[in-house]
Amino acid sequence: MPFALITNITKKEEKPMDERCMNEYLKWKEYAERSGDAPTAQRLAEIEGDFEAIEERFAVPMSFGTAGLRSTMDVGIAKMNIYTVAQTTQGLAELINEAGGQERGVAVCHDNRNNSRMFAETAAKVLAANGIKVYLFESLRPTPELSFAVLHYGCIAGINVTASHNPKEYNGYKVYWEDGAQLPPEHAKKVSESASRCDIFYGWKQISLEEAEKAGRLIYIGGECDGAFLDAVLASSLAPEYIKEYGDGIGFVYTPVHGTGYRLVPEALRRCGLNALNTVDSQMIPDGDFPTVVSPNPENRECFDEAVKLIASRNIDCGAIIATDPDADRIGLAIKDGNGDFIALSGNQIGALLADHIIKVRREKGIMPENACAIKSVVSSNLFDAICEKNGVRHISVLTGFKYIGEKIKEWEADKSNTFIFGYEESQGYLAGGYARDKDAVGASVLAAEMVCRQRARGKTVFEALNEIYAEYGYYRESVLNIKISGVDPMAEMAKRMEAIRKEAPDEFAGTKVIAVRDYSKGLRICSDGTSEGTGLPKSDMLYYELADGSAVIIRPSGTEPKIKAYILVRAESIEKADEAAGKFASAAEKLI
Repeated sequence: MPFALITNITKKEEKPMDERCMNEYLKWKEYAERSGDAPTAQRLAEIEGDFEAIEERFAVPMSFGTAGLRSTMDVGIAKMNIYTVAQTTQGLAELINEAGGQERGVAVCHDNRNNSRMFAETAAKVLAANGIKVYLFESLRPTPELSFAVLHYGCIAGINVTASHNPKEYNGYKVYWEDGAQLPPEHAKKVSESASRCDIFYGWKQISLEEAEKAGRLIYIGGECDGAFLDAVLASSLAPEYIKEYGDGIGFVYTPVHGTGYRLVPEALRRCGLNALNTVDSQMIPDGDFPTVVSPNPENRECFDEAVKLIASRNIDCGAIIATDPDADRIGLAIKDGNGDFIALSGNQIGALLADHIIKVRREKGIMPENACAIKSVVSSNLFDAICEKNGVRHISVLTGFKYIGEKIKEWEADKSNTFIFGYEESQGYLAGGYARDKDAVGASVLAAEMVCRQRARGKTVFEALNEIYAEYGYYRESVLNIKISGVDPMAEMAKRMEAIRKEAPDEFAGTKVIAVRDYSKGLRICSDGTSEGTGLPKSDMLYYELADGSAVIIRPSGTEPKIKAYILVRAESIEKADEAAGKFASAAEKLI
Protein backbone atom coordinates (compact mmCIF):
# COMPACT_ATOMS: atom_id res chain seq x y z
CA MET A 1 0.00 0.00 0.00
CA PRO A 2 2.31 2.77 -1.22
CA PHE A 3 2.26 6.48 -0.57
CA ALA A 4 4.47 9.34 -1.73
CA LEU A 5 7.72 9.82 0.18
CA ILE A 6 8.05 13.50 0.85
CA THR A 7 11.32 14.23 2.62
CA ASN A 8 14.72 12.73 3.23
CA ILE A 9 15.77 12.26 6.84
CA THR A 10 19.35 12.70 8.04
CA LYS A 11 20.19 10.58 11.06
CA LYS A 12 21.09 12.54 14.18
CA GLU A 13 22.89 11.68 17.40
CA GLU A 14 21.13 9.16 19.59
CA LYS A 15 19.31 10.36 22.70
CA PRO A 16 16.98 8.71 25.21
CA MET A 17 13.41 8.39 24.00
CA ASP A 18 10.04 7.29 25.31
CA GLU A 19 9.65 3.50 25.32
CA ARG A 20 6.03 3.70 24.15
CA CYS A 21 7.09 5.78 21.15
CA MET A 22 9.78 3.28 20.18
CA ASN A 23 7.37 0.37 20.61
CA GLU A 24 4.94 2.07 18.23
CA TYR A 25 7.73 2.49 15.68
CA LEU A 26 8.69 -1.18 16.03
CA LYS A 27 5.03 -2.21 15.66
CA TRP A 28 4.85 -0.34 12.35
CA LYS A 29 8.13 -1.86 11.19
CA GLU A 30 6.98 -5.41 11.98
CA TYR A 31 3.63 -4.90 10.25
CA ALA A 32 5.16 -3.34 7.14
CA GLU A 33 7.58 -6.24 6.74
CA ARG A 34 4.97 -8.90 7.43
CA SER A 35 2.30 -7.39 5.15
CA GLY A 36 4.65 -6.65 2.29
CA ASP A 37 4.13 -2.86 2.41
CA ALA A 38 7.53 -2.12 0.89
CA PRO A 39 7.29 1.72 0.69
CA THR A 40 6.35 1.94 4.37
CA ALA A 41 9.12 -0.50 5.32
CA GLN A 42 11.63 1.53 3.31
CA ARG A 43 10.53 4.77 4.94
CA LEU A 44 10.78 3.28 8.40
CA ALA A 45 14.27 2.02 7.61
CA GLU A 46 15.30 5.55 6.55
CA ILE A 47 14.52 6.97 9.99
CA GLU A 48 15.88 4.04 12.03
CA GLY A 49 18.11 5.40 14.79
CA ASP A 50 16.90 8.96 14.27
CA PHE A 51 15.06 9.40 17.55
CA GLU A 52 13.89 12.93 16.76
CA ALA A 53 12.30 11.79 13.49
CA ILE A 54 10.71 8.79 15.22
CA GLU A 55 9.28 10.95 17.99
CA GLU A 56 7.81 13.39 15.47
CA ARG A 57 5.94 10.55 13.75
CA PHE A 58 5.06 8.19 16.60
CA ALA A 59 4.86 10.10 19.90
CA VAL A 60 1.45 11.77 19.53
CA PRO A 61 -1.37 10.86 17.12
CA MET A 62 -2.98 13.48 14.91
CA SER A 63 -5.78 15.27 16.68
CA PHE A 64 -9.18 14.70 15.08
CA GLY A 65 -11.45 17.68 15.64
CA THR A 66 -14.18 19.61 13.87
CA ALA A 67 -11.62 20.46 11.15
CA GLY A 68 -10.78 16.76 10.76
CA LEU A 69 -7.17 15.68 10.24
CA ARG A 70 -4.29 17.55 8.65
CA SER A 71 -0.58 16.81 8.55
CA THR A 72 2.30 16.06 6.23
CA MET A 73 2.16 12.74 4.36
CA ASP A 74 4.49 10.18 5.91
CA VAL A 75 4.59 7.10 8.11
CA GLY A 76 3.37 7.20 11.70
CA ILE A 77 0.38 7.97 13.85
CA ALA A 78 1.08 11.71 13.59
CA LYS A 79 1.01 11.76 9.78
CA MET A 80 -1.39 11.37 6.88
CA ASN A 81 -1.20 7.84 5.44
CA ILE A 82 -3.60 5.04 4.51
CA TYR A 83 -3.51 3.62 8.03
CA THR A 84 -4.47 6.83 9.85
CA VAL A 85 -7.15 7.45 7.19
CA ALA A 86 -8.57 3.91 7.60
CA GLN A 87 -8.50 4.11 11.40
CA THR A 88 -10.33 7.45 11.42
CA THR A 89 -12.87 6.25 8.86
CA GLN A 90 -13.64 3.22 11.05
CA GLY A 91 -14.41 5.64 13.87
CA LEU A 92 -16.70 7.62 11.57
CA ALA A 93 -18.39 4.41 10.38
CA GLU A 94 -19.28 3.52 13.96
CA LEU A 95 -20.87 6.95 14.46
CA ILE A 96 -22.89 6.57 11.25
CA ASN A 97 -24.08 3.07 12.11
CA GLU A 98 -25.03 4.23 15.59
CA ALA A 99 -27.11 7.00 13.97
CA GLY A 100 -28.74 4.51 11.58
CA GLY A 101 -27.41 6.30 8.51
CA GLN A 102 -26.09 3.34 6.53
CA GLU A 103 -28.58 3.66 3.66
CA ARG A 104 -28.44 7.44 3.50
CA GLY A 105 -24.78 7.08 2.72
CA VAL A 106 -21.62 9.18 2.66
CA ALA A 107 -20.38 11.39 -0.19
CA VAL A 108 -16.61 11.08 -0.67
CA CYS A 109 -14.53 13.61 -2.59
CA HIS A 110 -10.88 14.58 -2.98
CA ASP A 111 -8.65 17.32 -4.36
CA ASN A 112 -5.58 17.17 -6.63
CA ARG A 113 -2.96 16.54 -3.95
CA ASN A 114 -0.57 13.63 -4.08
CA ASN A 115 -2.26 10.53 -2.63
CA SER A 116 -5.67 12.19 -2.36
CA ARG A 117 -7.38 9.64 -4.62
CA MET A 118 -5.82 6.76 -2.70
CA PHE A 119 -6.95 8.18 0.63
CA ALA A 120 -10.48 8.79 -0.71
CA GLU A 121 -10.71 5.23 -2.01
CA THR A 122 -9.38 3.91 1.32
CA ALA A 123 -12.19 5.73 3.12
CA ALA A 124 -14.75 4.38 0.64
CA LYS A 125 -13.54 0.80 1.14
CA VAL A 126 -13.78 1.07 4.93
CA LEU A 127 -17.26 2.63 4.86
CA ALA A 128 -18.57 -0.01 2.44
CA ALA A 129 -17.12 -2.82 4.58
CA ASN A 130 -19.16 -1.42 7.47
CA GLY A 131 -22.39 -1.68 5.47
CA ILE A 132 -22.54 2.02 4.55
CA LYS A 133 -23.50 3.28 1.10
CA VAL A 134 -20.83 5.46 -0.53
CA TYR A 135 -21.25 8.13 -3.20
CA LEU A 136 -17.69 8.38 -4.54
CA PHE A 137 -16.83 11.17 -6.97
CA GLU A 138 -15.27 9.70 -10.10
CA SER A 139 -12.43 12.24 -9.94
CA LEU A 140 -11.29 15.35 -8.09
CA ARG A 141 -13.88 18.02 -7.25
CA PRO A 142 -14.05 21.33 -5.32
CA THR A 143 -14.77 21.20 -1.59
CA PRO A 144 -18.03 23.20 -1.90
CA GLU A 145 -19.39 20.59 -4.31
CA LEU A 146 -18.84 17.95 -1.63
CA SER A 147 -20.88 20.06 0.81
CA PHE A 148 -23.54 20.47 -1.89
CA ALA A 149 -23.53 16.72 -2.62
CA VAL A 150 -24.27 15.85 1.01
CA LEU A 151 -27.45 17.94 0.76
CA HIS A 152 -28.27 16.96 -2.83
CA TYR A 153 -28.17 13.20 -2.19
CA GLY A 154 -29.53 13.40 1.36
CA CYS A 155 -26.37 11.84 2.81
CA ILE A 156 -25.77 11.52 6.51
CA ALA A 157 -22.15 12.59 6.11
CA GLY A 158 -19.40 13.55 3.69
CA ILE A 159 -15.63 13.13 3.52
CA ASN A 160 -13.26 15.34 1.58
CA VAL A 161 -9.57 14.51 1.28
CA THR A 162 -7.81 17.87 1.05
CA ALA A 163 -5.32 20.08 2.83
CA SER A 164 -6.85 23.23 1.36
CA HIS A 165 -4.12 25.81 0.72
CA ASN A 166 -1.27 24.12 2.61
CA PRO A 167 2.07 23.36 0.88
CA LYS A 168 2.47 20.20 -1.20
CA GLU A 169 3.78 18.03 1.65
CA TYR A 170 0.39 18.17 3.39
CA ASN A 171 -2.88 16.37 3.07
CA GLY A 172 -6.02 16.30 5.18
CA TYR A 173 -9.34 14.65 5.87
CA LYS A 174 -12.45 16.77 6.43
CA VAL A 175 -15.74 15.31 7.61
CA TYR A 176 -19.15 16.87 7.00
CA TRP A 177 -22.47 16.00 8.63
CA GLU A 178 -25.98 15.80 7.19
CA ASP A 179 -26.47 19.58 7.13
CA GLY A 180 -23.56 19.97 4.69
CA ALA A 181 -21.40 21.74 7.29
CA GLN A 182 -18.29 20.34 8.92
CA LEU A 183 -18.73 17.84 11.72
CA PRO A 184 -20.09 19.33 14.98
CA PRO A 185 -17.88 19.05 18.11
CA GLU A 186 -19.93 16.33 19.83
CA HIS A 187 -19.71 14.07 16.77
CA ALA A 188 -16.02 14.84 16.26
CA LYS A 189 -15.40 13.73 19.83
CA LYS A 190 -17.19 10.42 19.22
CA VAL A 191 -15.20 9.76 16.04
CA SER A 192 -11.95 10.57 17.86
CA GLU A 193 -12.78 8.26 20.75
CA SER A 194 -13.85 5.40 18.47
CA ALA A 195 -10.75 5.77 16.31
CA SER A 196 -8.47 5.76 19.35
CA ARG A 197 -9.90 2.36 20.37
CA CYS A 198 -9.34 0.97 16.87
CA ASP A 199 -6.01 -0.79 16.26
CA ILE A 200 -4.34 1.07 13.43
CA PHE A 201 -3.59 -2.12 11.48
CA TYR A 202 -6.15 -4.68 12.58
CA GLY A 203 -9.11 -2.71 13.92
CA TRP A 204 -10.73 -1.50 10.71
CA LYS A 205 -12.74 -3.33 8.08
CA GLN A 206 -12.20 -3.06 4.34
CA ILE A 207 -13.51 -4.52 1.09
CA SER A 208 -12.45 -3.79 -2.48
CA LEU A 209 -14.18 -1.16 -4.58
CA GLU A 210 -15.32 -3.91 -6.94
CA GLU A 211 -16.93 -5.83 -4.08
CA ALA A 212 -18.54 -2.65 -2.78
CA GLU A 213 -20.00 -1.76 -6.18
CA LYS A 214 -21.28 -5.30 -6.75
CA ALA A 215 -22.97 -5.24 -3.33
CA GLY A 216 -24.71 -1.96 -4.18
CA ARG A 217 -22.77 -0.02 -1.55
CA LEU A 218 -20.70 2.06 -3.98
CA ILE A 219 -22.15 4.57 -6.44
CA TYR A 220 -19.85 6.67 -8.59
CA ILE A 221 -21.02 10.26 -9.08
CA GLY A 222 -19.82 13.12 -11.22
CA GLY A 223 -21.51 14.82 -14.15
CA GLU A 224 -25.05 14.88 -12.76
CA CYS A 225 -23.82 16.41 -9.52
CA ASP A 226 -21.68 18.96 -11.39
CA GLY A 227 -24.73 20.13 -13.33
CA ALA A 228 -26.91 20.43 -10.25
CA PHE A 229 -24.14 22.25 -8.36
CA LEU A 230 -23.59 24.77 -11.15
CA ASP A 231 -27.35 25.34 -11.41
CA ALA A 232 -27.40 26.15 -7.69
CA VAL A 233 -24.39 28.47 -7.99
CA LEU A 234 -25.98 30.40 -10.86
CA ALA A 235 -29.33 30.56 -9.08
CA SER A 236 -27.54 32.53 -6.34
CA SER A 237 -26.06 34.97 -8.85
CA LEU A 238 -27.52 38.47 -8.47
CA ALA A 239 -26.53 40.40 -11.59
CA PRO A 240 -25.14 38.19 -14.37
CA GLU A 241 -26.27 40.81 -16.89
CA TYR A 242 -23.25 42.90 -15.90
CA ILE A 243 -20.94 40.01 -16.82
CA LYS A 244 -22.72 39.48 -20.11
CA GLU A 245 -22.44 43.13 -21.09
CA TYR A 246 -19.01 44.08 -19.75
CA GLY A 247 -17.14 40.85 -18.98
CA ASP A 248 -15.42 40.23 -22.31
CA GLY A 249 -14.11 43.78 -22.39
CA ILE A 250 -12.50 43.60 -18.96
CA GLY A 251 -9.91 40.97 -19.90
CA PHE A 252 -10.46 38.65 -16.93
CA VAL A 253 -7.65 36.18 -16.20
CA TYR A 254 -8.24 33.04 -14.15
CA THR A 255 -5.89 30.55 -12.49
CA PRO A 256 -6.83 27.50 -10.39
CA VAL A 257 -3.20 27.30 -9.14
CA HIS A 258 -3.05 23.64 -10.26
CA GLY A 259 -6.21 22.83 -8.29
CA THR A 260 -9.78 21.60 -8.60
CA GLY A 261 -11.30 24.84 -9.86
CA TYR A 262 -9.79 24.31 -13.32
CA ARG A 263 -13.05 23.12 -14.89
CA LEU A 264 -16.06 24.41 -12.94
CA VAL A 265 -14.95 28.02 -12.41
CA PRO A 266 -14.51 28.72 -16.15
CA GLU A 267 -17.75 26.88 -16.88
CA ALA A 268 -19.69 28.91 -14.28
CA LEU A 269 -18.32 32.17 -15.72
CA ARG A 270 -19.10 31.03 -19.27
CA ARG A 271 -22.70 30.29 -18.31
CA CYS A 272 -22.94 33.85 -16.98
CA GLY A 273 -21.91 35.20 -20.37
CA LEU A 274 -18.12 35.54 -20.04
CA ASN A 275 -16.77 34.10 -23.29
CA ALA A 276 -13.32 35.71 -23.43
CA LEU A 277 -11.85 34.35 -20.18
CA ASN A 278 -8.05 34.12 -20.26
CA THR A 279 -6.66 31.14 -18.34
CA VAL A 280 -3.12 30.60 -17.09
CA ASP A 281 -2.08 27.49 -19.01
CA SER A 282 0.93 26.75 -16.77
CA GLN A 283 -1.44 26.37 -13.79
CA MET A 284 -4.53 24.87 -15.44
CA ILE A 285 -3.42 21.24 -15.12
CA PRO A 286 -4.11 19.74 -11.65
CA ASP A 287 -0.77 18.90 -10.05
CA GLY A 288 -0.14 17.95 -6.42
CA ASP A 289 3.44 19.22 -6.63
CA PHE A 290 2.26 22.79 -7.37
CA PRO A 291 5.34 23.37 -9.56
CA THR A 292 4.88 27.12 -10.12
CA VAL A 293 4.37 28.21 -6.49
CA VAL A 294 5.91 27.57 -3.09
CA SER A 295 2.49 27.54 -1.43
CA PRO A 296 -0.82 27.37 -3.37
CA ASN A 297 -2.52 29.94 -1.18
CA PRO A 298 -4.33 32.79 -2.99
CA GLU A 299 -3.65 34.98 0.03
CA ASN A 300 -0.03 35.05 -1.22
CA ARG A 301 0.94 37.47 -3.98
CA GLU A 302 3.08 34.81 -5.70
CA CYS A 303 -0.04 32.92 -6.78
CA PHE A 304 -0.67 35.73 -9.27
CA ASP A 305 2.86 35.87 -10.73
CA GLU A 306 2.15 33.46 -13.60
CA ALA A 307 -1.01 35.39 -14.46
CA VAL A 308 0.88 38.70 -14.52
CA LYS A 309 3.48 37.14 -16.84
CA LEU A 310 0.69 35.95 -19.13
CA ILE A 311 -0.88 39.41 -19.20
CA ALA A 312 2.45 41.00 -20.15
CA SER A 313 3.27 38.40 -22.80
CA ARG A 314 -0.12 38.71 -24.52
CA ASN A 315 -0.54 42.43 -23.83
CA ILE A 316 -3.94 41.79 -22.22
CA ASP A 317 -5.86 44.80 -20.95
CA CYS A 318 -6.83 43.01 -17.72
CA GLY A 319 -9.14 44.49 -15.10
CA ALA A 320 -8.94 41.61 -12.62
CA ILE A 321 -7.19 38.29 -11.96
CA ILE A 322 -9.15 35.59 -10.17
CA ALA A 323 -7.30 32.76 -8.39
CA THR A 324 -8.69 29.79 -6.48
CA ASP A 325 -6.89 27.51 -4.03
CA PRO A 326 -6.39 23.73 -4.57
CA ASP A 327 -9.80 22.63 -3.27
CA ALA A 328 -11.56 25.70 -4.71
CA ASP A 329 -13.15 26.94 -1.53
CA ARG A 330 -11.10 30.16 -1.30
CA ILE A 331 -10.71 32.93 -3.85
CA GLY A 332 -7.99 35.49 -4.46
CA LEU A 333 -8.42 38.71 -6.46
CA ALA A 334 -5.69 40.89 -7.96
CA ILE A 335 -6.49 44.30 -9.44
CA LYS A 336 -4.59 47.30 -10.78
CA ASP A 337 -3.82 50.09 -8.35
CA GLY A 338 -3.70 53.79 -9.19
CA ASN A 339 -0.33 53.35 -10.91
CA GLY A 340 -1.46 50.46 -13.07
CA ASP A 341 0.41 47.82 -11.07
CA PHE A 342 -1.31 44.63 -9.93
CA ILE A 343 -1.95 44.29 -6.21
CA ALA A 344 -3.47 41.30 -4.42
CA LEU A 345 -6.49 42.25 -2.31
CA SER A 346 -6.76 40.93 1.22
CA GLY A 347 -9.60 38.66 2.26
CA ASN A 348 -11.18 41.53 4.18
CA GLN A 349 -10.97 43.90 1.20
CA ILE A 350 -12.65 41.32 -1.03
CA GLY A 351 -15.26 40.78 1.69
CA ALA A 352 -16.02 44.50 1.88
CA LEU A 353 -16.33 44.83 -1.91
CA LEU A 354 -18.62 41.80 -2.17
CA ALA A 355 -20.78 42.86 0.77
CA ASP A 356 -21.16 46.34 -0.73
CA HIS A 357 -21.99 44.79 -4.12
CA ILE A 358 -24.61 42.38 -2.77
CA ILE A 359 -26.36 45.01 -0.66
CA LYS A 360 -26.45 47.62 -3.43
CA VAL A 361 -27.58 45.23 -6.16
CA ARG A 362 -30.34 43.85 -3.93
CA ARG A 363 -31.45 47.40 -3.11
CA GLU A 364 -31.39 48.43 -6.78
CA LYS A 365 -33.44 45.41 -7.85
CA GLY A 366 -35.80 45.49 -4.89
CA ILE A 367 -34.87 41.96 -3.80
CA MET A 368 -33.52 42.70 -0.33
CA PRO A 369 -35.42 40.51 2.18
CA GLU A 370 -36.89 42.39 5.13
CA ASN A 371 -35.10 40.01 7.50
CA ALA A 372 -31.81 39.91 5.57
CA CYS A 373 -28.76 39.02 7.61
CA ALA A 374 -25.06 38.77 6.77
CA ILE A 375 -22.42 36.87 8.74
CA LYS A 376 -18.68 37.19 9.27
CA SER A 377 -16.19 35.41 11.49
CA VAL A 378 -15.25 37.25 14.65
CA VAL A 379 -11.66 37.75 13.43
CA SER A 380 -12.76 39.46 10.20
CA SER A 381 -12.78 43.20 9.56
CA ASN A 382 -15.20 45.50 11.34
CA LEU A 383 -15.58 47.34 8.04
CA PHE A 384 -18.14 44.66 7.20
CA ASP A 385 -20.16 45.69 10.27
CA ALA A 386 -20.01 49.35 9.26
CA ILE A 387 -21.24 48.61 5.72
CA CYS A 388 -24.13 46.51 6.98
CA GLU A 389 -25.16 48.99 9.68
CA LYS A 390 -25.23 52.01 7.38
CA ASN A 391 -27.35 50.06 4.89
CA GLY A 392 -29.79 48.76 7.49
CA VAL A 393 -28.76 45.12 7.13
CA ARG A 394 -28.57 42.97 10.24
CA HIS A 395 -25.18 41.35 10.74
CA ILE A 396 -23.68 38.91 13.23
CA SER A 397 -20.25 37.51 14.03
CA VAL A 398 -19.52 33.84 14.67
CA LEU A 399 -16.47 31.88 15.74
CA THR A 400 -13.74 31.14 13.22
CA GLY A 401 -14.62 28.17 11.03
CA PHE A 402 -17.15 28.25 8.22
CA LYS A 403 -19.15 25.52 9.95
CA TYR A 404 -20.49 28.22 12.28
CA ILE A 405 -21.81 30.16 9.30
CA GLY A 406 -23.28 26.90 7.99
CA GLU A 407 -25.02 26.32 11.31
CA LYS A 408 -26.71 29.72 11.06
CA ILE A 409 -27.92 29.01 7.53
CA LYS A 410 -29.47 25.75 8.72
CA GLU A 411 -31.03 27.43 11.76
CA TRP A 412 -32.56 30.26 9.72
CA GLU A 413 -33.92 27.95 7.04
CA ALA A 414 -35.73 26.08 9.79
CA ASP A 415 -37.15 28.96 11.87
CA LYS A 416 -37.35 31.65 9.13
CA SER A 417 -36.05 34.23 11.60
CA ASN A 418 -33.50 35.61 9.12
CA THR A 419 -32.67 35.27 5.44
CA PHE A 420 -28.99 34.61 4.74
CA ILE A 421 -27.52 36.87 2.05
CA PHE A 422 -23.74 36.65 2.55
CA GLY A 423 -21.08 35.10 4.77
CA TYR A 424 -17.32 35.45 4.81
CA GLU A 425 -14.08 34.73 6.62
CA GLU A 426 -10.99 36.91 6.37
CA SER A 427 -9.04 33.91 5.04
CA GLN A 428 -10.76 34.52 1.67
CA GLY A 429 -13.76 32.24 2.02
CA TYR A 430 -17.17 33.51 0.79
CA LEU A 431 -20.70 32.20 0.27
CA ALA A 432 -23.83 33.99 -0.97
CA GLY A 433 -26.40 31.19 -1.03
CA GLY A 434 -27.62 28.23 1.04
CA TYR A 435 -26.84 25.59 -1.62
CA ALA A 436 -23.65 24.69 0.29
CA ARG A 437 -22.63 25.07 3.93
CA ASP A 438 -18.97 25.76 3.28
CA LYS A 439 -17.14 28.57 1.55
CA ASP A 440 -17.29 28.35 -2.24
CA ALA A 441 -14.73 29.77 -4.67
CA VAL A 442 -16.86 28.77 -7.68
CA GLY A 443 -19.77 30.94 -6.54
CA ALA A 444 -17.40 33.62 -5.24
CA SER A 445 -15.70 33.81 -8.67
CA VAL A 446 -19.07 34.57 -10.26
CA LEU A 447 -19.85 37.11 -7.55
CA ALA A 448 -16.44 38.79 -7.94
CA ALA A 449 -16.84 38.97 -11.72
CA GLU A 450 -20.26 40.58 -11.25
CA MET A 451 -18.77 43.12 -8.87
CA VAL A 452 -15.90 44.03 -11.22
CA CYS A 453 -18.29 44.38 -14.17
CA ARG A 454 -20.77 46.48 -12.19
CA GLN A 455 -17.96 48.88 -11.26
CA ARG A 456 -17.02 49.08 -14.95
CA ALA A 457 -20.65 49.99 -15.69
CA ARG A 458 -20.26 52.82 -13.15
CA GLY A 459 -17.08 53.95 -14.89
CA LYS A 460 -14.97 52.87 -11.92
CA THR A 461 -12.07 50.50 -11.42
CA VAL A 462 -12.17 48.11 -8.46
CA PHE A 463 -9.34 50.09 -6.86
CA GLU A 464 -11.40 53.28 -7.10
CA ALA A 465 -14.44 51.47 -5.71
CA LEU A 466 -12.43 50.23 -2.73
CA ASN A 467 -11.20 53.75 -1.99
CA GLU A 468 -14.78 55.00 -2.19
CA ILE A 469 -15.67 52.50 0.53
CA TYR A 470 -12.78 53.72 2.72
CA ALA A 471 -13.78 57.33 2.17
CA GLU A 472 -17.35 56.54 3.22
CA TYR A 473 -16.72 54.23 6.18
CA GLY A 474 -13.19 55.02 7.38
CA TYR A 475 -9.77 53.51 6.80
CA TYR A 476 -9.53 49.93 7.99
CA ARG A 477 -6.40 47.82 8.03
CA GLU A 478 -6.02 44.20 9.07
CA SER A 479 -3.05 41.89 9.33
CA VAL A 480 -2.47 38.33 10.46
CA LEU A 481 0.58 36.92 12.23
CA ASN A 482 1.32 33.21 12.03
CA ILE A 483 3.64 32.06 14.79
CA LYS A 484 4.81 28.53 13.97
CA ILE A 485 4.98 26.12 16.89
CA SER A 486 7.37 23.17 16.62
CA GLY A 487 8.08 20.14 18.75
CA VAL A 488 6.78 16.61 19.20
CA ASP A 489 3.37 17.79 20.46
CA PRO A 490 2.72 21.26 19.03
CA MET A 491 -0.95 21.17 20.09
CA ALA A 492 0.07 20.85 23.74
CA GLU A 493 2.64 23.62 23.31
CA MET A 494 0.01 25.91 21.77
CA ALA A 495 -2.34 25.26 24.70
CA LYS A 496 0.52 26.01 27.11
CA ARG A 497 1.31 29.31 25.43
CA MET A 498 -2.32 30.37 25.33
CA GLU A 499 -2.61 29.71 29.06
CA ALA A 500 0.57 31.73 29.69
CA ILE A 501 -0.90 34.67 27.74
CA ARG A 502 -4.06 34.47 29.85
CA LYS A 503 -2.03 34.60 33.05
CA GLU A 504 0.04 37.51 31.82
CA ALA A 505 -3.16 39.48 31.05
CA PRO A 506 -1.69 42.44 29.12
CA ASP A 507 -3.36 45.77 29.90
CA GLU A 508 -2.03 47.54 26.80
CA PHE A 509 -0.65 46.94 23.30
CA ALA A 510 2.01 49.37 22.03
CA GLY A 511 0.82 51.95 24.54
CA THR A 512 -2.87 51.64 23.70
CA LYS A 513 -5.00 50.57 26.66
CA VAL A 514 -7.00 47.34 26.69
CA ILE A 515 -10.56 48.28 27.67
CA ALA A 516 -11.96 44.74 27.58
CA VAL A 517 -10.89 41.19 26.83
CA ARG A 518 -13.20 38.50 25.51
CA ASP A 519 -11.97 35.15 26.75
CA TYR A 520 -13.97 32.75 24.62
CA SER A 521 -12.69 29.74 26.56
CA LYS A 522 -14.71 31.05 29.52
CA GLY A 523 -17.48 32.63 27.45
CA LEU A 524 -16.87 35.99 29.13
CA ARG A 525 -16.19 39.59 28.12
CA ILE A 526 -14.25 41.11 31.01
CA CYS A 527 -13.98 44.92 31.15
CA SER A 528 -11.07 46.88 32.62
CA ASP A 529 -13.33 48.07 35.46
CA GLY A 530 -13.88 44.46 36.55
CA THR A 531 -17.42 44.04 35.22
CA SER A 532 -18.17 41.14 32.89
CA GLU A 533 -20.84 39.76 30.58
CA GLY A 534 -21.26 36.76 28.28
CA THR A 535 -19.77 36.70 24.78
CA GLY A 536 -22.89 35.10 23.31
CA LEU A 537 -20.80 32.59 21.36
CA PRO A 538 -19.74 28.98 22.02
CA LYS A 539 -16.58 28.40 24.01
CA SER A 540 -13.33 28.43 22.07
CA ASP A 541 -9.64 28.90 22.82
CA MET A 542 -9.44 32.54 21.72
CA LEU A 543 -8.59 35.88 23.31
CA TYR A 544 -10.04 39.10 21.85
CA TYR A 545 -8.48 42.32 23.19
CA GLU A 546 -10.59 45.44 22.62
CA LEU A 547 -8.39 48.56 22.58
CA ALA A 548 -9.24 52.12 23.55
CA ASP A 549 -8.86 53.47 20.00
CA GLY A 550 -11.41 51.01 18.59
CA SER A 551 -8.78 48.56 17.34
CA ALA A 552 -8.55 44.91 18.35
CA VAL A 553 -5.88 42.23 18.79
CA ILE A 554 -7.13 38.63 18.62
CA ILE A 555 -5.03 35.59 19.51
CA ARG A 556 -5.99 31.98 18.83
CA PRO A 557 -4.33 28.65 18.01
CA SER A 558 -4.92 27.39 14.47
CA GLY A 559 -7.34 24.49 14.20
CA THR A 560 -5.49 22.88 11.29
CA GLU A 561 -1.79 23.76 11.60
CA PRO A 562 0.82 24.06 14.38
CA LYS A 563 0.51 27.83 14.57
CA ILE A 564 -0.73 30.50 16.93
CA LYS A 565 -2.40 33.26 14.95
CA ALA A 566 -2.77 36.91 15.87
CA TYR A 567 -5.30 39.08 14.03
CA ILE A 568 -4.88 42.85 14.06
CA LEU A 569 -7.98 44.94 13.31
CA VAL A 570 -7.46 48.70 13.00
CA ARG A 571 -9.57 51.73 12.03
CA ALA A 572 -7.95 55.15 11.63
CA GLU A 573 -8.37 58.57 10.02
CA SER A 574 -6.04 57.82 7.12
CA ILE A 575 -4.38 54.90 5.38
CA GLU A 576 -0.99 55.99 6.73
CA LYS A 577 -2.20 56.06 10.34
CA ALA A 578 -3.99 52.75 9.93
CA ASP A 579 -0.84 51.09 8.55
CA GLU A 580 1.28 52.56 11.35
CA ALA A 581 -1.09 51.34 14.07
CA ALA A 582 -1.39 47.88 12.52
CA GLY A 583 2.40 47.54 12.50
CA LYS A 584 2.74 48.56 16.15
CA PHE A 585 0.03 46.22 17.38
CA ALA A 586 1.43 43.34 15.33
CA SER A 587 4.88 43.77 16.88
CA ALA A 588 3.39 43.84 20.38
CA ALA A 589 1.31 40.73 19.71
CA GLU A 590 4.29 38.82 18.31
CA LYS A 591 6.32 39.66 21.41
CA LEU A 592 3.47 38.49 23.67
CA ILE A 593 3.09 35.14 21.87
